[in-house]
Amino acid sequence: MSGLLLIALVGLFLSLWIVVPGFNMALFRLSVGAPEVSPWLIGVNGMVVVLALGWGRSSWSGRVAVMGSVVGLVLSSLPLLQVPSTNQRFVAAMEQGLGKDYLTHIPREQQAQMRAKPFALRDCFLGIPRSPLPVRVTPDIQFAAPDGVPLKLDVYRPPMVGKHPALVMIHGGGCQGGSRQDYADFNFYMAARGYTVIAITYRFAPQYQFPVQLADVQAALNFIQTHAAEYEVDRDRLVMMGRSAGAHLALLAAYQPQAVPIRAVVSYYGPTDLIKGYQDLPHPDPINVRALLEAFMGGPPGTLLTQYRQASPVYKEDDLD
Repeated sequence: MSGLLLIALVGLFLSLWIVVPGFNMALFRLSVGAPEVSPWLIGVNGMVVVLALGWGRSSWSGRVAVMGSVVGLVLSSLPLLQVPSTNQRFVAAMEQGLGKDYLTHIPREQQAQMRAKPFALRDCFLGIPRSPLPVRVTPDIQFAAPDGVPLKLDVYRPPMVGKHPALVMIHGGGCQGGSRQDYADFNFYMAARGYTVIAITYRFAPQYQFPVQLADVQAALNFIQTHAAEYEVDRDRLVMMGRSAGAHLALLAAYQPQAVPIRAVVSYYGPTDLIKGYQDLPHPDPINVRALLEAFMGGPPGTLLTQYRQASPVYKEDDLD
């Protein structure tokens, strides 16, 4: 029973960080990661409950294992218990933004490819499945070579030849790393559903500082516009998407004066006000925000205030004067 008790205590310890905020770097990582693996923690805690009830409930260690795993099971179930209400809020937000009848404007064959709900229990365990349909991938297309640095993109096209709405995917990495292959599974998924997905990259700080990254994204957008027919892109239905630094660059590029026409931006936790981000630090600070921003911008906002404003999507053009 000692091994079972140890598993129960580990499961309980990990489950605690679903509701307890981390107060130092090590525990912060746990509080971020524990909700993401909560479906697996449900399995571990549930298994221990069953085994302890069957084999060792008469011993003190068995009873402790049962109690610890029951508490862990409750805690690890909390993220999944929020899925129904999250799906409801998503539906309400879509109807508020697009109208209650927005689905009637989508052809039935396209509706058939849509997810029934944003969050599915199966995907919590296995991730978003790749489509069996033969997505057409063209990798390593060079779109620019500023300062002799080759910048490339990958194109994921739907199985059927045609003119498709396009999704420009920009990877994260604090503008100091990352790869255009980071979200390949998602790119395959979206291409199988009728989108041409174009994953791009850019030059990294600290060797290259802002606005180099924005210029690289703009170069990619111009390349996509020029080669739209070749890569089956509908230039009138272009969307940008990114995570973290990629979301930041997507927002910046979409709202520049004389920008390539963009229909929407999907921003996953993209920073919008770099000045406030520099001043109002999180605790703990997992990515060392000030060092990251100084590497990206070339210094603190105290000496580069105009540049920080230019790099912050929250500011309008009039605010930069």
